[in-house]
Amino acid sequence: MSLLRQLTRGLHALTNRAATDRNVADEVDDYLENARAAHLARGLSPDEALRAARIEVGGVTNVKEQVRGYGWENAVETMLADVRYAFRRFRGNPGVTVVTVVTLAIGIGASTAIFSAVNPILFESLPYPDAKRITMISDMGADGAPLDVTFGTYRELVQRSHSFDAMAVVNTWQPTLVGRAEPDRLDGQRVSGDYFRVLGMSPMLGRNFTSADDRENGPRVVILSNALWHNRFSANPDIIGRSVRLNDDDYVVIGVMPAKFENVLAPSVQIWAPLQYNTVFGPDSREWGHHLRMIGRMRAGVGLAQARDELSAIARTPRSDFPRVPWASLRSGLLVHSLQDDVTSGVRPVLLAVLGAVILVLLIACANVTNLLLASSARRRGEFAMRSALGARRTRLTQQLLTESLLLASVGGALGMIVAELGVRALVALSPTGLPRVGVIRLDAAVFAFGLVVTTLVGLSVGVIPALRASREELNLGMQQASQRTTGGHQATRKALVVTEVALAVVLLIGAGLLLRSIRTLLEVNVGFDPSHVLTMQVQESGHRFQQDSASGDSARYEFFAEALGAVQHIPGVAAAAFTSQLPLSGEFDGYGVQFENDPNANATGSALRYAVTPSYFATMRIPLLHGRLLGAEDRAGAPRAALINESFAKREFPHDDPIGKRLGFGPSDGRLYTIVGVVGDVKQSSLADGETDAIYVSPTQWHWVDNRMTLVVRTNGNAAALVPTVRNAIHSVDRNQPVVRVATMDDLVDRSIADRRFALILFEAFGMVALVLAAVGIYGVLSSSVTEKVREIGIRAALGASPESILTLVLGQGMKLTALGIAIGLAASLAATRAIVSMLFGVSRLDAMTYLAVVVTLGAVAMIACGVPAWRAARLDPNRALRAE
Repeated sequence: MSLLRQLTRGLHALTNRAATDRNVADEVDDYLENARAAHLARGLSPDEALRAARIEVGGVTNVKEQVRGYGWENAVETMLADVRYAFRRFRGNPGVTVVTVVTLAIGIGASTAIFSAVNPILFESLPYPDAKRITMISDMGADGAPLDVTFGTYRELVQRSHSFDAMAVVNTWQPTLVGRAEPDRLDGQRVSGDYFRVLGMSPMLGRNFTSADDRENGPRVVILSNALWHNRFSANPDIIGRSVRLNDDDYVVIGVMPAKFENVLAPSVQIWAPLQYNTVFGPDSREWGHHLRMIGRMRAGVGLAQARDELSAIARTPRSDFPRVPWASLRSGLLVHSLQDDVTSGVRPVLLAVLGAVILVLLIACANVTNLLLASSARRRGEFAMRSALGARRTRLTQQLLTESLLLASVGGALGMIVAELGVRALVALSPTGLPRVGVIRLDAAVFAFGLVVTTLVGLSVGVIPALRASREELNLGMQQASQRTTGGHQATRKALVVTEVALAVVLLIGAGLLLRSIRTLLEVNVGFDPSHVLTMQVQESGHRFQQDSASGDSARYEFFAEALGAVQHIPGVAAAAFTSQLPLSGEFDGYGVQFENDPNANATGSALRYAVTPSYFATMRIPLLHGRLLGAEDRAGAPRAALINESFAKREFPHDDPIGKRLGFGPSDGRLYTIVGVVGDVKQSSLADGETDAIYVSPTQWHWVDNRMTLVVRTNGNAAALVPTVRNAIHSVDRNQPVVRVATMDDLVDRSIADRRFALILFEAFGMVALVLAAVGIYGVLSSSVTEKVREIGIRAALGASPESILTLVLGQGMKLTALGIAIGLAASLAATRAIVSMLFGVSRLDAMTYLAVVVTLGAVAMIACGVPAWRAARLDPNRALRAE
């Protein structure tokens, strides 16, 4: 029979059972009539012919069943019958069904939500053609840490390397878009000409940058992001060739990037312009500053190791035609990593730890559901024995139980998708600032496929143990319904599952406890200033009157910032205010090389953070003066240069001398040195967990360049956030065209600096609580079932004189023994599992005894409560009623 005919026949049988039955009956009747006619022809009487025909056919009913059993539709019909029966059973046990479905929904939903974040960030390739060929190239500091490259390094590598198709450097750029609407400060990038070529991307409208665009004093051209094109230019396709006004200059739009383009180096960037550096520059030029991020696309067939070896060889062999300055000598070498590793390395430990936690939750959920199904199958031993007695094969019973578990998993999986959607929204809302590719965290086809696979695996895994146990039941024992051996087998399996649940819960709770202790320790770290009641905002000048590299422009900048500061200081409720070139814990990092006067080892350059601050900065931030004096109004342009250094820098450089009066060169060299006039306290700049970084404070008017972007810090007498509109208006009263951005309180910045740890903590705490509840439910379920199955034993004990207290102690002891065993296994597992979160711990050992003790006490108390209810029920059993019931 052809496949099409089989399908057609099967569909007809499924959709029209009555007609199919009539056809089968007609076929059997025809056969009987033909057989009877044949026997009549052989000379038998009509009765004998009919009897012989029936004997030849066999049982008519059996024949009809055999005919119906032929074909694929029979398997479908059997499955549908199993499904209908399963739903009837679920309706008969609504409590167990709801608990099972909810447990599976939590496990499947949580794992699917975490997968939606982990998969695109860690496992999927970056959204560029041949993304594995894209590398990140960094200068290596003396301590082995990566440093941004200089333009000089980029220039040399482009000329000397042969392993790359293209190389590019990129720098931040924050132009102010001026038009009909209010001035808008944009997030942008200045990029070298091959930036988009390295990424393998091209504009969807217009053209890419060319070498003619990327030259000093080249044309003012820009490429827009798709979002900016839509939001500010209404997606006008005629935008190509039109001018936009940025910082009082007209730029021609030459391209618009496609909507699918992800700029993983800086996702918020809205606009790009050519770098336009001069390729001929001196040793004191900006081109030798470590301020450029560098990427490269390796040639096809070139591996990462090969590219790394070539760049290391170039770093070791300087050439006279590519002179290097001391701080960009490449003496320590170059770091070459894949772009994917560079983008994800910071969040990889957090995401993998969270992934591990959600897998533990899923395992606990599976163990719990398996326990519930085992208890259910134990109560159905009589049913299984009866079905076996009526001819049901073991495979048939196994199929029925697996159908039920798959149905439960399917319903749980469907609800799990709702949990996953809510989880994805929560993940995006709670995600730390540095989490890359947040925009691609969503439920897509890959996530749904993952959820489907997990649902199927969970459905099979939670059903296989009950199915195997049910298929092995002995008929006579099942009919008796009270076999101690059978009960013991079920109980042993269920106890093992409970021990597993408790052990997994211990691992999760210890992880959550360690993270909680770490965050508390971090929050107790002295940041070096008082963050309370401090408002911060970034103020940037733009426009021709602040023209770069002109004396009038510099004066205009000084004047603007001074007038803005004066306006803010006169606001009622403002206790103090100041400007700084970089703000602690804001993600900014501005460092320069340092050389001390008469240093015998002058070539061994170090670096320090550079703060250009107005005199009131220390009072505003409440950074203590430890020695000497602070910067004052007398430290102005033209006066002898003065500098402050931080405490750890002073102790390291002058362990036995007084640093006051010592002189140092800092940043670009113009022959004049800074004199150290004071020592101030250390301040945490990059994060609370980092050590102290050398820092130098100078007056803005004595720094080599004039900062066109400063951060205003305002100490208020009350709620800092409430003064935002007033402070913004005060700045705009000086010049309404200057954008004010990045408004935040200092407390918010401190909180954001631990966002990644807090992100992991919230998830670990949530998963830990779920694990704790599931473990308690598991313990309760096993003991409750044990009490039910041992009613006769308990009744006999009571009849023989056992007191309620002794029965209570007996049942409690059984539960607590399981808990103790699970805790012991969990503690041993935690010793290994906590290695995964070591990088997220601060100030606390992964073997912290306090955390382990707290988890043991908490879990023990919860287990005691879970054991107490069935123990109390056992102690109250009436022996006479218990024995009569048995």
